[in-house]
Amino acid sequence: MSDRLKLPKEHREQALTEIKQYFFQQRDEEIGDLSALLLLDFFEEKLAPLYYNLAINDAKALLLERIEDLHGLEILR
Repeated sequence: MSDRLKLPKEHREQALTEIKQYFFQQRDEEIGDLSALLLLDFFEEKLAPLYYNLAINDAKALLLERIEDLHGLEILR
């Protein structure tokens, strides 16, 4: 997987804490660091590319809209 889809260290630590809290609060289950890390790795490998590509497609659509707006500003002779 691309390094650009991996969280920086401080964000990874926060995500691990969030995952462990989620399991405890929602499932009344304590999971350890290794289980949380494996789950985070799975999210990064399988889900991050999907969300990344959605964001890229949204950005492209927005840019195309703005380019069309620029065409409307042209001065016709």
